[in-house]
Amino acid sequence: MEEPVTYPGYLRLDQLLSAQQPRSSEHDEMLFIVIHQIYELWFMQSLHELGKLQTELESGGTSHAARTLRRTLAIMKIMVAQLDVLETMTPGQFTRFRDGLGTSSGFESAQFRELEAVLGRRDPMMVASYAEGSAERERISAAMSRPSVFDSFVRYLAGQGYDIPADIAHRDVAAPLRASDAMQQVLKKVYEDDSDAAAVCELLVDLDEGLQEWRYRHVKMVERTIGARHGTGGSPGATYLAGTVGKPTFPDLWAMRSLG
Repeated sequence: MEEPVTYPGYLRLDQLLSAQQPRSSEHDEMLFIVIHQIYELWFMQSLHELGKLQTELESGGTSHAARTLRRTLAIMKIMVAQLDVLETMTPGQFTRFRDGLGTSSGFESAQFRELEAVLGRRDPMMVASYAEGSAERERISAAMSRPSVFDSFVRYLAGQGYDIPADIAHRDVAAPLRASDAMQQVLKKVYEDDSDAAAVCELLVDLDEGLQEWRYRHVKMVERTIGARHGTGGSPGATYLAGTVGKPTFPDLWAMRSLG
């Protein structure tokens, strides 16, 4: 006879709540572990939602795409808010268990790298930390070789009747996304029409802005915690992170706002 489904069994709480294994006796290490594990869960869910978003965009499902974008934005707001909790830890509290982290680093988060790739980042250095043939390297490489969210959005606009420039419609999706004057003219027309497609544009801008907000807050959290010191994995720490702030994910959606 099949055993009844229970709350702890369905959620695998025995596995979930035993996954926190501090390497020191410091009180604050538990918070550090829990916050980062929660981030990985949200990264996983964001990838899940963005995959659905791309399917909905390419099938022309405006209302469903908008709903998925709103959910993704809500998740991003939670990810930003989690930094408030992490910032309750002082530099001294972090220092007391930092050595136990060894060379581990947030830069090793394969899910975040995959998330960046899905959103359109194309950079060979994104897989440099992962061994040839590893599952992490293959996932990130696969995401960099298939259409990004913006590519799916372009297909959505084509399905809505907009004349997409050939070099954009048939671009090499494994290449970095570059700003395009011609694409900006298409987007200008979308906004002038003030249709449902324009609402989707604004939700994508919200997503881009939300990611930039997360990057900024992440930089300030690192600066508050370790100042200008290098990260545990030998990374430049806040110096590197600061260089990522302000770089748009969807450049054409920002550049078209300067058009007359």
